[in-house]
Amino acid sequence: DTLWDLAIAEVEKRENPDDDGKRVEVSEKSVLFMGNKNGGKTTIILRCLEREESPKPTLALEYIFGRRAKRHNTPKDVAHFWELGGGTSLLELIRIPISSNNIKSFSVVLVLDLSKPNELWTTMEKLLQVTRTHVNKILTKLEQTNPKVATEMQQRMRNNLQKDHPDYELVDPFPIPLVIIGSKYDVFHEFDSEMRKIISKTLRFISHYYGASLVFTSKSEALLMKARVLINHLAFGYDKSKSVSVDHSKPLFIPAGLDSLSQIGPPPASDTDIGKMRANTPLELWKKVFEKTFPPKSFCDLQDTKDPAQDLQYAEYEVDVMRAQKKQ
Repeated sequence: DTLWDLAIAEVEKRENPDDDGKRVEVSEKSVLFMGNKNGGKTTIILRCLEREESPKPTLALEYIFGRRAKRHNTPKDVAHFWELGGGTSLLELIRIPISSNNIKSFSVVLVLDLSKPNELWTTMEKLLQVTRTHVNKILTKLEQTNPKVATEMQQRMRNNLQKDHPDYELVDPFPIPLVIIGSKYDVFHEFDSEMRKIISKTLRFISHYYGASLVFTSKSEALLMKARVLINHLAFGYDKSKSVSVDHSKPLFIPAGLDSLSQIGPPPASDTDIGKMRANTPLELWKKVFEKTFPPKSFCDLQDTKDPAQDLQYAEYEVDVMRAQKKQ
């Protein structure tokens, strides 16, 4: 048999009904990880895939995949993990993994470094804005070519909140599933309790507003397990967790749709301060209150200035000699 014959036979075997008379379909999902530079994205991905290797710094856009079988003797589902390196300095690369072919099964994990509150809002805003703009462009095209899928996707994001949820009309769900991970909880836990409260409340508001799940994690196995539950739901369609932890003195864990504005409360500032702040939307108001306590780092500070060509992990003797010669 040629390779093609074997491939055809394999496909037919998969497509023909199994013992139950059901067709077994292999599901493929894609997840894009992005967030602060050195925020722990690679570590989280490796733990999700149960790989023991030690993480290397991500240069631009990395790809890795995982396979899992839902039940014994069933084909393995595939999850494609993309990771955007360099914090917010390589935003245009977001266009590469997200396309109209995979948008229906695509989701985003935003990893925010809790130990750097001054970078938190800028990083979150920049990454989510660029992703949202790109996804919306794809959805606009889909509305013309395949309106059924576009409507299905919008409805699915709306369904994160029950119709009778008091905030149903007040939130603005992200167009594709989103999980926000607050990393380095061990460092964050040492912060002053008032600072922790402001950061926690703000992240709860952002997650609830965008219809996202929120989890705080660190290198501890127990916390990484909680993040894995949410990621496995996105990547392999595992069951969602129903547990919730909203206590600011403990690591937060809030699956999408299980929080509410009344539980989160108003932005942590005095009424007179809030009165002076001019904001058109609730999101803008929270931003102003948050940045009053944690003035943002300018976008230039978050840009990557190191030349990746000088990075030792990519050293190649022959190439480097030729480059040195050319430079000379």
